[in-house]
Parts: sequence; C-alpha cells; structure tokens
Amino acid sequence: MGFFSDFGSPVWLIRFLLSLPAVLWALSFHEFCHGWVAYKLGDRTAAYEGRLSLNPLHHFDLVGSIMLLVVGFGWAKPVPINSRYFKNPRRDIAIVSVAGAAGNFLTAIVCGLAAGLIPSVKSGALGLFMINMLYINVGLGVFNLIPIPPLDGSKVLAVMLPPSMMRGFFFLERYGMIIILVLVFTRILPMMMSPIVMTVARLLARPLAF
Repeated sequence: MGFFSDFGSPVWLIRFLLSLPAVLWALSFHEFCHGWVAYKLGDRTAAYEGRLSLNPLHHFDLVGSIMLLVVGFGWAKPVPINSRYFKNPRRDIAIVSVAGAAGNFLTAIVCGLAAGLIPSVKSGALGLFMINMLYINVGLGVFNLIPIPPLDGSKVLAVMLPPSMMRGFFFLERYGMIIILVLVFTRILPMMMSPIVMTVARLLARPLAF
C-alpha cells in the first residue's frame, strides 16, 4: 500500500506528520556527518559555507525529500567537500563518503536502544515515530551505499578502482542520476533494496516490538 493510498484521511495525516520530522532529521544528520568528518580530516569547506549544521533548511532538496518520504530512498543537497585539504585524499574521501550512512545507522541503533530502555517508547504515537525514524534512516543509509554516482557508495568505489577502469566509471558518472531514477520508478531498485532494508531494520527494531 503506497504512501498516498489513503491521501486526505486522518490516518494519512498522522503518518505524514510522524514521517516528516524523521525525513528531515535523516537527511540533515546524513549531510552533517559528511561535513563534520571532512572538517575533522582538515577540510573546512562545509563550515565556511554554513553547511556544518543540523538545520534542515541548510540541506533541503525538494525532490530528494519527497522521494525519501514516498519510496523510502532519497537525498539532500550534497555538502561541499574539497579533497585538496585531506592528508590522504583516497582514504579520506572514502571515510567522508561512508560517514553519512554511518550517521543514519547510528540514529537507527539509538532508536532501537531507546525503545529497549524506555518502555513508554513502545506506546502510541511515540512508538510509531520511533519506527519511522528507524526505517527511514536505515533506508537512506542503505540507499546511499549503492555504488552508482552520485551516491556515496560510488565515491568509495572510485578510490578502489584501478586506473584502467576509471574511464568506464566517469562514463557512468555522467548518467548515474538518470540510472537511479529509472531504477526507482520501474520499482527495480525498491525490489532489490527492500529485503536488505527490512532485514536490517527489523533486527534493530526488535526492542520496539509490541
């Protein structure tokens, strides 16, 4: 059943209100983690441009937010990174790239742990909100680790590829977003990702089980 299947009903409104803050947090914290790790590794570009922030308005991308809300996979406005400031560019680019997904998985872990430690989390709207937080963050984290440009997984792949394969990678980079959108709207990507997301989320959601 799609997100808009009961559009306009009280149930839809409740689901929307519980999902929206989870989406804003997932996207904002994802980009903040990129910028913060880059800052720690010597690149202050994100800080200079005001992107080292948890304010959703600093990271908001309309299409990416709608995608995350509707299909569970989305993106925010990328944090600017300048690898010239890194001491070890190949290694540091990979570290910065996985930092966003790591932040999302950390959020999901905290949600699961909080549910286990605070019994009241399991009840009513708070429990539903925590489940939304957990699933949305896992979905965003897994999605961004896919090695298709411009997703974070592609940056990790790029630093691992031998020079002989970089030409093919640059070709893929030109059409990466088109490929991603086609895979999403043909439901190929959701069908491939859903088992992974559900497995990880259910593992972390065990404390939330009623």
